[in-house]
Amino acid sequence: MLTRRLPIGAEPVGQAGTHFRVWAPDARGVAVALVSDTDSSRQATRSLGAPVPLEDPDSDGYFSGTVAAAQPGSRYWLQLPTGERCPDPVSRFQPDGPHGPSEVVDPAFAWRDTEWPGVTRPGSVVYELHVGTFTPDGTFAAATRELPALADLGIAIIELMPIAEFPGRFGWGYDGVLPFAPTRLYGRPEDVRAFVDHAHALGLAVIQDVVYNHLGPNGNYLRSFARAYFNDTATEWGDGFNFDGPASGPVREFFRANARYWISEFHFDGLRLDATHAIHDRSPRHIIADLTDEIRKSAPGRRTWTVAENEQQEASLLLPTSEGGGGLDGLWNDDFHHAAVVALTGWREAYFGDYAGRPQEFISAAKYGFLYQGQRSGWQQKNRGSATAGLTGRRFVTFIQNHDQIANSRTGDRLTALTSPGRLRAMTALLLLGPWTPMLFQGQEFASSSPFLYFADQQGDLAAAIREGRRAFLAQFASWKSLTTADFPDPADEHTFLASKLVPQERARHSWAVELHRSLIELRRQDFAFSEADRFSVDGAVLGRAAFVLRYSSEVVSAHRDDRLLVVNFGSHVQLSAPSEPLLAPPRPSRWRTIWSSEAPAYGGAGVSDPTTDDGWQLAPESAIVLAPEPK
Repeated sequence: MLTRRLPIGAEPVGQAGTHFRVWAPDARGVAVALVSDTDSSRQATRSLGAPVPLEDPDSDGYFSGTVAAAQPGSRYWLQLPTGERCPDPVSRFQPDGPHGPSEVVDPAFAWRDTEWPGVTRPGSVVYELHVGTFTPDGTFAAATRELPALADLGIAIIELMPIAEFPGRFGWGYDGVLPFAPTRLYGRPEDVRAFVDHAHALGLAVIQDVVYNHLGPNGNYLRSFARAYFNDTATEWGDGFNFDGPASGPVREFFRANARYWISEFHFDGLRLDATHAIHDRSPRHIIADLTDEIRKSAPGRRTWTVAENEQQEASLLLPTSEGGGGLDGLWNDDFHHAAVVALTGWREAYFGDYAGRPQEFISAAKYGFLYQGQRSGWQQKNRGSATAGLTGRRFVTFIQNHDQIANSRTGDRLTALTSPGRLRAMTALLLLGPWTPMLFQGQEFASSSPFLYFADQQGDLAAAIREGRRAFLAQFASWKSLTTADFPDPADEHTFLASKLVPQERARHSWAVELHRSLIELRRQDFAFSEADRFSVDGAVLGRAAFVLRYSSEVVSAHRDDRLLVVNFGSHVQLSAPSEPLLAPPRPSRWRTIWSSEAPAYGGAGVSDPTTDDGWQLAPESAIVLAPEPK
């Protein structure tokens, strides 16, 4: 009896050939047409032998059968009764892109990670990267060579921006059209496996950003097989998927299989679900719950870590599926980012207007996770967020830069170019030592000067629509409201893509930034107060207009450990005469000593000074310090 790894797609079955299975209720017939390596045109009719019809034995729209001549490396079309040739919706590889034939892929790989435990330390530092711009070559092979540097920095989890096949020569990947096919732009499937395997050998987990709310418009052939893949609820990027209407069962199976595929065949350690607020499902059990259960089931013996973007900040997504929740391990925390940008730059246009960048916002983020937990958003003119009671702080993925937010400007500038070095060092300390899961964006660790712009290699009317869409989106910011498309970098221009590539030489030129991040990550990992801290063990107090303290309490963390203070000042010099704030009192009979300072010369600072004096406390401008009790 035939045993398949996945319920759909093309799977080699040894000498018998390859077994195909596809859901195509609207096609009323599917045949496999093998083609030569040079036959990449959908209009071409030349095949290697006659197309082999697949059968629908159960009349349920699933066509299946074994093609003896199809072996790993064989290229093929799925041919419909109309004569239309389409790539396989479950294609494992598209050597000529989304408009070309699919390739049969053997998932066999000489894995070395049999003892890999997965993500065992929640709260470890995450690193988001885009394979096409992470290195000059923009391939998985090149990215693999950079993994030792990330491991040396102390990164624990790599989060890849989408790698599923998309059209053109470059793009972000959120317009992907073949969710099972790693894009040919970054290498072959075995290059992805080698990247993950090497990462695991270095102690790095890897998760992948997946888009389950829509497909891109260019190269999307799913409607040729079944219109029921989509529903009538449009997202802002395209038609949404049918997860709850008639014939939604096979659609849900398609995405469950996709999640299983990445975890089981590529050994990914989890997924990041894009824009879950745009995944519409009114079923008794939400598709997100199905996906998180599928991910865990697909990785026996490994601990997976799956997070999501959710603009509405629905904390219920973090509850176990057994309690009716989404079963996610984490959610991105936009609130912290927005408050941080205001504190660093003073920019309060559009959605930043809901934030003041004041100390209490950062104290509240440390203690409660989300800032908006049901309050009314002035920008959105509606209530936003939900309560986070009972959820640990590690469940909130916190950042000051990511792909979206850097690109949400006219020129894609990094924070390095938008604020002072002192403020940025202080904010970096808060980010990397806070009781959440911190995330860096590629190049942040060496103060990259490369912008990160929106780029998508589309042509004609679609390219024009993307240009106008970007202009319209950025018009929400008053600074750019009157600009035209000509005033923004063209997403379809290759120079926009090339400008976004990291410059490797900057790692050496900006060694102060590398050392800043390395020292903070090491402190987070090795100091018990930070490595084990959670929002329940942290309290805070405002010390000035732009200054505050977070105290990591040993009473909650461990009775055998000492407290720590993280004192942050984003403003000018602060003098506290005989402060009465209880959080500043040292555990008796000790006094505080500085164990880390953002003003260390190694980071480009002005020099470390003791903040405590006989008359009170002196906080250096635009700085952060970590204090511990003197040894007893």
